[in-house]
Amino acid sequence: MKKALLATLLAGTFSTLAMAHGDVVPQGANTDGLDPLGEEWLEENPYRSADAGIKDIAIQIGSSAYNQNCARCHGLEAMSGGIAPDLRELDADINGDEWFKERVINGAVRNGAIYMPRMAEHLSQEALWAIRTYIEQRAEDTL
Repeated sequence: MKKALLATLLAGTFSTLAMAHGDVVPQGANTDGLDPLGEEWLEENPYRSADAGIKDIAIQIGSSAYNQNCARCHGLEAMSGGIAPDLRELDADINGDEWFKERVINGAVRNGAIYMPRMAEHLSQEALWAIRTYIEQRAEDTL
């Protein structure tokens, strides 16, 4: 009887924790302050070499958008807790802008399981490049 009660309590606790993340559909981001980039994806992150004011706006937008959409898997403030890769540690030569575009446009699917949704279906190009700028800034901060 005690084992059955303990099992029931544990199951209830873990099901509550699993639902604690809420809606996992990517949430849009307010990109006010960034010029529209158009429908065609740029080949490189336009905010990486932007003037300091625009880059700062991109980092702020990227921080908010990252923490709303990416942190549940990649960790708060871009510090992975182990569920998904620590994005601050990606090799820029291997995981450059072309890789980033492919990943956010197509997502990540392995053996039929979705590991990352197609973020470009929910977030604008401006928001996604802002997230990339934020991640790059977090990587620089940890050096």
